[in-house]
This record gives sequence, C-alpha cells and structure tokens, in this order.
Amino acid sequence: MQREGLQCRVKAKKRKPTGQPVHIAEHLLKRQFEADAPMQKLVTDITYLPFGGKMLYLSSILDLFNGEIVAYSIADKQDTAFVLDTLRQLPSLPGAILHSDQGSVYTSLAYQEAVEGKGITMSMSRKGTPADNAPIESFHSTLKSETFYLEGLTCTTTAIVEQTVREYILYYNSIRIQTKLSNQSPVHFRQLAA
Repeated sequence: MQREGLQCRVKAKKRKPTGQPVHIAEHLLKRQFEADAPMQKLVTDITYLPFGGKMLYLSSILDLFNGEIVAYSIADKQDTAFVLDTLRQLPSLPGAILHSDQGSVYTSLAYQEAVEGKGITMSMSRKGTPADNAPIESFHSTLKSETFYLEGLTCTTTAIVEQTVREYILYYNSIRIQTKLSNQSPVHFRQLAA
C-alpha cells in the first residue's frame, strides 16, 4: 500500500466519556481484616452473576468481625441506585469503616453522602489492587464455587440465579462453619460474642 501510495480509511473509535470520580477515600483499612466487635469494619463489592437468562449483579457487604454478609442486593444493572439499596439495609453505624474499591458507584456523590449520613467512614482500595478488598472477593468466589460451578449451573433462569444466591447467603451466615470462627457459623459466633 505504501509503494502504491494507498491509504485506507480508519473508523474513529468512539470513547465513552469517563469523567472523574467525585471522591476517592483514603485507604484506611490497610488490609487489617480483623475487627474486635460486630459492625466495626465492613467491606463491600459487586460481582457478576452470568448464569441466568440475563446478566445479574450481586452487591454485598461483609462484616469483618465474623465474615457475615450483613446486607446484599441483586439487580440487572450496576448503578449507584443498586449499591445504595444495599447500603440502606445497614443501620446507623457511627465510627464504623466501610471499605470498597474505587468503582464509580462508590465514588459517586450520592453514595458518599449516604455513607456519611449513616456516620460511617469510607475507605477505598488502592487502584488496581483487589487484594486490598480480599475478604469480600473471597466470599464472592466461594459463593460461585460452592453453588453455580459445583452444580454446573452455567445456564439457568434468572429466578433460579436469584434463589440460589439468597439460599447460599442464608446457609453461609447461619449454617456453614468456619475454622477461623472456632468451627462456628458467622451468626452463631456473633451471638456468642454478644
């Protein structure tokens, strides 16, 4: 083409304007994944659930005291309203830390104001460092491994995906024992600590 002096037309790439995040919180948790009391340190994240008729997302909040899932939502869009729905399930928690990644839903003004309204201090992972949020990443991996992958549920209905997640979280919190909790379930461990 060079020799013949030819050029091809290249279609211009369309780029989505990403904008800048409203507020990136300091990395306060610093991988200190232990807590002395319930609802003192919480971690949150979103995971994909690509197993049904449409893509679903799970937003969950885990208490680092006992590994209990204290709030969660399932939706077909991962927007700010989705994570706000999960956050609304928490009571007012003055002095608590809520840790997340730097996703746009967590850096949005609406989410930051809602977190502050509950008296919670926001903490965020460093960019591109999922290990800063390891406990919730681990929970999401365990959920998928012990349900969808174990049962071979790679293509099912949306209703079954939602039911599977709800039943697993109930099982995980109330029945599934954990070695680090002296072979107790998260709920039982919390009850004994009270």
